[in-house]
Amino acid sequence: MAVSKRIVLHFPPRLVNRPIVYRLVKDYDLEFNILKASISPEEEGLLVLELRGNRQEYEKGIEFLARTGIKVQPLSQDITRDEDRCTHCGACVTICPAGAFVLNPATRVVSFDNEKCIACGICIAACPPRAMKVQF
Repeated sequence: MAVSKRIVLHFPPRLVNRPIVYRLVKDYDLEFNILKASISPEEEGLLVLELRGNRQEYEKGIEFLARTGIKVQPLSQDITRDEDRCTHCGACVTICPAGAFVLNPATRVVSFDNEKCIACGICIAACPPRAMKVQF
């Protein structure tokens, strides 16, 4: 059975220069799509990716990451919208490259689909009431 999940990898400084994603491909036959990366030598790294493959191999790959010292989180845990702050102005709708925001024309309510979100962070700067938060 195949699985496809969007995850966030937090790399400690000692692992930034190691071929971690290569090991996922070679040893566990997983496919990946990098959605966002922030990796600097000698500093902590962050990698947001979509990882696909056989469920058993996926789970083994995630275990490998944990054993290696990489913190793994589902992407949906890191993307939040403060519903109390959101004014449904629609500023996020036009700038989101992934189409994670949709404005209902009848109700003028903006919905947020975190499954489509790629954690690029563009919505944070565009949101006038600062309702969007990306926490890494």
